[in-house]
Amino acid sequence: MHINWKKTIIATLDVLLAIYLVFAFTSFNEPANSAVVCRKCNIRIADENTNGFLKAEDVTKILTSSKMMPVNKKTGDISTRAIEEKLKSMAFVKTAQCFKAENGDVTINITQRLPLLRVKSQKGDDYYIDERGGVMPNSNYVSDLIIATGNIDKRYATDYLMPMTEMLMDNELWRNLFEQINVTEKRGIELVPRLGDHIIFIGQLPVERISSVRKQAINKMLETKLSRLEKFYRYGLSKAGWNRYDYINLEFDNQIICHYRNSARQIKPEMADVEKIEVTKPDSVAKEKKENTEKTTPQKKEKKKEPEKKEVKKEKKEVKKEKEKKPEKKK
Repeated sequence: MHINWKKTIIATLDVLLAIYLVFAFTSFNEPANSAVVCRKCNIRIADENTNGFLKAEDVTKILTSSKMMPVNKKTGDISTRAIEEKLKSMAFVKTAQCFKAENGDVTINITQRLPLLRVKSQKGDDYYIDERGGVMPNSNYVSDLIIATGNIDKRYATDYLMPMTEMLMDNELWRNLFEQINVTEKRGIELVPRLGDHIIFIGQLPVERISSVRKQAINKMLETKLSRLEKFYRYGLSKAGWNRYDYINLEFDNQIICHYRNSARQIKPEMADVEKIEVTKPDSVAKEKKENTEKTTPQKKEKKKEPEKKEVKKEKKEVKKEKEKKPEKKK
């Protein structure tokens, strides 16, 4: 029987290398002496000050209640894998990593799930939606998030309100302007701004089955509606006053309907009257109008002066006739 010593040696080396790697990985996270007692547990939470969902004290309470807190335990009795799995099962934890040092100290690194929207439906549901569309339970979290209210279920919140909120958060102006989204009974969208005492209605969000197509359609709708709203704010409400209207309807593409006191008026972009509000024309157009009116006023004054000159000519002719008559009387 012929033995291929070359292949045998290579196979033996592969086995020895595999054994070494297994030993290295298993012993990498273990101190040299497993009898060393853990005296300190370092808990590091990324974005703790900005997100605010989790604090080191909260993690300590959870590990203590589950009898997994590593402090005062021998490093050989501490399972880093079990600690990681326990922390990952928490609603607000995105990732968790646990390490043991040679001196026995344990370090835990945690990243949080980022909330985008808080939902408080008319049915009494109260929860958060994160950046991945996941539902997060309510907590004592305090932040300047947009709040969604009204006729909302979890599917509508994740499929429609989340992509809408993402676009609002990506725009610095809209992120700082809006504080609430209200969904009417017929799934119409009302936006409540921080500035002014009015509500903005943009209509229903486009319905699409495919998530990517739906997100693209929602982004296109918001870009169209809110760009018109920005012009209306800049050239309309800035002149008429922020509290002049209590309801602004942007549902239709060719007009803006505002509820003014107890009546509804149609605001057309081409109108320049102050009460009807100019939407698309900047101040330069108004200046040109003033200049044109100033040019026309001197012409009107000159026309008024012409009748006075005619009357003077008539008086001169009458004086000449009287002078011609006087010599005839002397003869």
